[in-house]
Amino acid sequence: MAVKFQYNKTSQQQMDKQLKIRERALPTLQNKEAALRIEVKRAKKRAEELGRELETKMADLDKISRLWGEFDPTILSIEDVVLDRKKIAGVQTPVLKDVVFKKEPFALFSKPVWFLDGINIIEALARIGIEKEVFVRKMELLDVARKKTTQKVNLYEKVQIPGYKEAIRKIKRFLEDEENLSKSAQKIVKNRQQEMEVES
Repeated sequence: MAVKFQYNKTSQQQMDKQLKIRERALPTLQNKEAALRIEVKRAKKRAEELGRELETKMADLDKISRLWGEFDPTILSIEDVVLDRKKIAGVQTPVLKDVVFKKEPFALFSKPVWFLDGINIIEALARIGIEKEVFVRKMELLDVARKKTTQKVNLYEKVQIPGYKEAIRKIKRFLEDEENLSKSAQKIVKNRQQEMEVES
């Protein structure tokens, strides 16, 4: 992307202004990129931890899988997932506040002793699974923002700032050359006038 400019003082001043804006914004963008990179890693790590925890708990439940045949899955369902929003480096990310379960009434005395524990186990597994998904979504949102910020940093660092510097340098050279030519022309005119006066 070539910077468009004209060879005059006004254009030079505009280029200077644009260059200063980008040079001031660059450190902020670099800090934002670094912060987003760290947050993406944190969210990814937490999602992986929750994934491993869920797998471990599911593996533990396989040991008592024949008991789950007696469990009625219609008793428990997820009614609502309460999310909040938190801004991280200017990006709105989801935060899990609560998982609301709906429990259908059942006769406790006609069910096995472990039934209440089974409900608690399923609630815990659902919470872990939902929290993992929230962290995965958080990671995705932050990663998209990080990529956009990285593109902007690269655009400023590698394209626009060098482009504006080059444009300013060309304008300065042109104006210096123009000034030198003007001075030379004035000297020539002055010398001719002096020569004409001497001859007359």
